[in-house]
Amino acid sequence: MDGMNGLLTAISVISTLCAIIFGYAAFTRNKKKDDEEGGAKGASIMSDLGYIKSSVDDIKRKQEKQDEKQEVQHLEVISRLTTVEASAKQAHKRIDDIVKGGKMQ
Repeated sequence: MDGMNGLLTAISVISTLCAIIFGYAAFTRNKKKDDEEGGAKGASIMSDLGYIKSSVDDIKRKQEKQDEKQEVQHLEVISRLTTVEASAKQAHKRIDDIVKGGKMQ
């Protein structure tokens, strides 16, 4: 019986060691797989952030161009308004001269 108990004890020890070894092997394999998936997700997020950043930069450039265009248009409107005011002033002088001339005659 002692031989049988020794054999069973040896088989139990060997089985326990095998379970530990296989468990550790599975753990390292799964850890490596999880790390690869995490890296792929991180790369995807970084790629998406880069795309968003470039899109925001494009929008900023377009907005700056539009602001410059609006500034030029604003200056043109001011210039035209000044011209119209001068023309209206001259027209009022002529009208006043006509009205005064008509009264005198």
